[in-house]
Amino acid sequence: MTDLTGKTALVTGSVQGIGLAIAETLAGAGARIAVHGIAGDAQIEEVCHHLRKKGAADAAFFRGDLRHPTQIQDLMAAVAAWGGADILVNNAGIQHTDWLSKLPSDMWESILSVNLSAAFYTMQAAMPEMANRGYGRVINIASVHGLVASKQKAPYVAAKHGLIGLSKTAALEYASRGDKAKGGVTVNCICPGWTNTAIIEPQIKERMAALGVDREAAVADMLKDKQPSLRGSEPAEIGALALWLCSPVAHNVVGASIPVDGGWTVQ
Repeated sequence: MTDLTGKTALVTGSVQGIGLAIAETLAGAGARIAVHGIAGDAQIEEVCHHLRKKGAADAAFFRGDLRHPTQIQDLMAAVAAWGGADILVNNAGIQHTDWLSKLPSDMWESILSVNLSAAFYTMQAAMPEMANRGYGRVINIASVHGLVASKQKAPYVAAKHGLIGLSKTAALEYASRGDKAKGGVTVNCICPGWTNTAIIEPQIKERMAALGVDREAAVADMLKDKQPSLRGSEPAEIGALALWLCSPVAHNVVGASIPVDGGWTVQ
């Protein structure tokens, strides 16, 4: 097991779904967890308590609306004052499906801001100190839609393709920082396919209505369309990969975009 004792991880969007699963896995390895997301006080308290029970040395919530650069700067300053992020997981994301011709301009701006621009600002704030320490991990949760496109997802596809490009550039810029013993500074993307989280619920309901079937049949039909394994992923599986990427042994995994998609992107 990777030992993250003494390390601090900021996971954006970590109050539910993939972000929470990653936070749980890193907590289990002993990291302190900087929790972030959209949640009420009761949920925030519950998540922080839950992560401590999972093994986190500590867990604290940090606010910041990722649509606004000034709030991201405040978020990163608060995390820096808490000790700074040795591990940065840009997981927070939003999605809206619609035809290009009908997509509202404000939705385009919001999706690009949260899914792409926010990662630029968090990385810009966190990575210089990672380089100074000789260890740092940036794990950007992209998507199969960072590698291939789908109809009715123009801003999401654009943002995720951009996130992969941004990650490759940052990976190159920091590739030589640190050493093998410390683990170096790396930037990589994980690209999930169909994963059992709330973000795909609207698409499941749409498929249920279109086909006149129950939820299980709608999910099976969605998997048949894209994912040759015919199996969805669980958030914890993404967390396990993120933990491995945090290990010093992953020091030469630099600028990778790793699909977890049941064969979607190899077709």
